[in-house]
Amino acid sequence: MPTALAYDDVLIVPKHSTLMSRSEAITKTRLTKKLNINIPLVSANMDTVTESKMAITLARLGGIGILHRFMTIEENVEEIRKVKRAQNFIISNPYTISQEVTIKEARYFVENHGVAGLLVVDDDNKLLGVMSRRDFWFNENPDVKVKDIMTPREKLIVGHDRITFQEAKDLLIKHKVEKLPLVDANNRVVGLITGEDIRNSIQYPLASLDANSRLLVGGSVGVHGDYLERAQKLVEAGADVLVIDIAHGDSEIMLKAIKEIRDICGDVQLIAGNIATAKAADELCRAGVDAVKVGVGPGSICVTRLVSGCGVPQFTAVMNVSRVAQQYGVPVIADGGVKKSGDIVKAIGAGADSIMIGGLLAGTEESPGVVMQRNDKKFKICRGSASFSVAMRRKNINQEKKNLGDVVPEGIESIVPFKGLAVDTIVQLVGGLKSGMSYTNSHTITDLQTNAEFVRITPSGQQESGPHDVVALT
Repeated sequence: MPTALAYDDVLIVPKHSTLMSRSEAITKTRLTKKLNINIPLVSANMDTVTESKMAITLARLGGIGILHRFMTIEENVEEIRKVKRAQNFIISNPYTISQEVTIKEARYFVENHGVAGLLVVDDDNKLLGVMSRRDFWFNENPDVKVKDIMTPREKLIVGHDRITFQEAKDLLIKHKVEKLPLVDANNRVVGLITGEDIRNSIQYPLASLDANSRLLVGGSVGVHGDYLERAQKLVEAGADVLVIDIAHGDSEIMLKAIKEIRDICGDVQLIAGNIATAKAADELCRAGVDAVKVGVGPGSICVTRLVSGCGVPQFTAVMNVSRVAQQYGVPVIADGGVKKSGDIVKAIGAGADSIMIGGLLAGTEESPGVVMQRNDKKFKICRGSASFSVAMRRKNINQEKKNLGDVVPEGIESIVPFKGLAVDTIVQLVGGLKSGMSYTNSHTITDLQTNAEFVRITPSGQQESGPHDVVALT
């Protein structure tokens, strides 16, 4: 009978390092065959972890968020759009409005779409003016029309459709404006540049961006119900990658879903999972996926192994899957089992290209859900995608009629301490990763995958690895 190991069962042997500082370590990695991210962190597609707010934060810091699917298709599409509009160099399809619309209608549009202003155009999409939120402030009459309060075209600073980043930045600074409409030779609107987007580009130099300088974002689908329609709509809305996410990815129904989604969505980047064996990796790679996701039961809120008796400890699972996936040039995402930054280093050393994290981000400000207070302490809910409440929510969305007895939860619902901003957690995780890279003389993620040499440790070694023989103050 073979032995399988978890992250806590191993350590990486330090090596002579030529890195002068951990800041020299480069954390850029492959997410899929065609997509790169600048830090190897992916937020989990759990309904208590990733919606647009978390996805925006992850992408700005260099990772990517995968939106959960436990919402209607329309809501899912809107979440994708929020991420795609959160940061651009050029907004190619800015929101526009007619000059004949009332302030009341315009205010509703602005508030509903979360924008600071609108371009005013005629029926031929020619620029007539700009209306911003401040134009509402001193107009109490809701029936006043936009044309009576907008800044007219002749007073606007505009740019041409081939403007460079530096030219746009210089214009915004010189004229002290926040919005730069872009028009063609016939005064038709072709785009919009905002001061906020320019600032974000400077503030977040590692941001994960698509070819149009928009933030990367992923969507997720299952293999039942509306999954084909959902996949198509998410890709049309701008999703850069789709995750086909089921508990047992080594299955015929997964292979069927891969083929169906390929037929509908073409060459969209596809991630499939979850799996835990080399044989499963071979099946999915031959099916043509662009990345595989590893993890059957290692998550903090997952009880798959207890319910089903099945699974493989995560370190061994990642190592076995990676050996096969590398032969196909398919990146590996290690999903679950990460409790601290050292586990990320071990996962990459075992062959993973990126890490999906859920529990570490649950409870942050950007995670969905309200902050609860209990005994003067703050908490948020964290639940597994296979928990009872999520399973029932999924059935309601898909309008499935099944008995309660058909639902066998493989996840739990819990509360986790409120952790503040996600950026603080991410900075700590990336800092720990860079430390691990410096200890192993790894300038890049590929170096870490090559250089990592593991030793198995005993329970005494595990105890020795953490604080001991002291009373911790925090």
